Amino acid sequence: MSRLRIYDDARADAPLSTHTDHAAIARELAAVGVRFERWEASQAVVPGASQEDVVAAYRGDIDRLMREEGYQAVDVISLEPDHPDRAALRQKFLNEHTHSEDEVRFFVAGAGQFTLHLGGKVYEVLCESGDLIGVPDRTPHWFDMSESPYFVAIRLFTNKEGWVADFTGDDIASRFPRMAPHRPTGVA
Repeated sequence: MSRLRIYDDARADAPLSTHTDHAAIARELAAVGVRFERWEASQAVVPGASQEDVVAAYRGDIDRLMREEGYQAVDVISLEPDHPDRAALRQKFLNEHTHSEDEVRFFVAGAGQFTLHLGGKVYEVLCESGDLIGVPDRTPHWFDMSESPYFVAIRLFTNKEGWVADFTGDDIASRFPRMAPHRPTGVA
C-alpha cells in the first residue's frame, strides 16, 4: 500500500501525519510541488517483459507527461534482491541530494521510498506498483530501495546527463527511517 508520512525535519521519532489514501497523498504532495499519480496499463505486462513492452503498456501516460513537461527520453530499470551490486546501488542514493532535472519514476512493479526535505518537513513517500512520483529539480531528497530491493520502474528524462546527484552534505537522511524489506504485489 502506498504511504506518505510527514515529519518535522527535527523529529524523526514520530510522524506529524500518515496518509495511505492515494488522493490524500497526491493532495499533500501537490501542495509542495511534487507530482503523484496512479497509472494503469493499457495492456497486460507479464513478468520478464521487454523494455519496449513495458513502455508500450503505459504509452498514453508517458506521452502525456512528455508533452506536458518536455521530457525527451524514457527507459526501464529493474532490480531484484539477488542483484550482486544491490548494496552499492542502494548506498548511492541514501544521502540527501538534488538533481539539475526532475526525477520522475513510475513503479510498474515492486516498491521504492523517496524522502523529500522541504520547508522544515520531511515527506517519506513509499511508492508501489501503479505509482508515479515526479520530484522537481533541485528538491533535496534521498531514495531507498531497502536491503532487499525489488522494483521495475519507468524513468523519464529531459536529459539523462543532467540526472547526476549533487549531494547537500546534510546528514539528515541518516536520522530518518530506512525502507524495510518489502515485496508488494505487482508485475515483475
